[in-house]
Amino acid sequence: MKVLLINGSPHKQGCTYTALQEIAATLEEEGIGSEIYQIGSESIAPCRACYACGKIGRCVINDRVNEFIEYAKDFDGFIIGSPVHYASACGGAVAFLDRAFFAAFASGRGEVFLHKPGAAIVSARRAGTTATFDQLNKYFTITQMPIISGRYWNMVHGATPEQVKQDLEGMQNMRILARNMAWHLKCREAADKAGVPMPKVEETVYTNFIR
Repeated sequence: MKVLLINGSPHKQGCTYTALQEIAATLEEEGIGSEIYQIGSESIAPCRACYACGKIGRCVINDRVNEFIEYAKDFDGFIIGSPVHYASACGGAVAFLDRAFFAAFASGRGEVFLHKPGAAIVSARRAGTTATFDQLNKYFTITQMPIISGRYWNMVHGATPEQVKQDLEGMQNMRILARNMAWHLKCREAADKAGVPMPKVEETVYTNFIR
């Protein structure tokens, strides 16, 4: 079993990375593999709402998003981390995740994320964490992904990696989150072995409020 830890920060080894590393170490203790995927600082175009992905089976924008969708299918769970920028997730991560989740669903590859557990963590110097945490969790709720929690909102505080490590409560919660993720994955593995079926998937119904 493997968990993909998505680092949405433009800084490869900054505060968000520090929190993800704590999660990775705890997952390893629990016998769960993990890997940190760096979205990076390169320019990521936002979704064009062209719906071409539903016709051609991939996002029409030629960058790493399509590669990511293919890569992500081999992972059993996901933890998305982002720093707080203006009380929300950083722009590059939002553009990347919007397109990855939508294109996976619209292109008929919803199984990349469907029913796999997800969790969000956020990093900030001071404030904006709960708004960002709520924003990231919405990727999971629209994709039928069980949300894994810690014992508090999954956040760390600090302006540098060294300061994040001094946030003892925040770092403890990263470890608790990792153990809860590991437990869920082991429960799902046990359910698979016991023959417990996954939830029935219905054909999507679309409505709006125009009469």
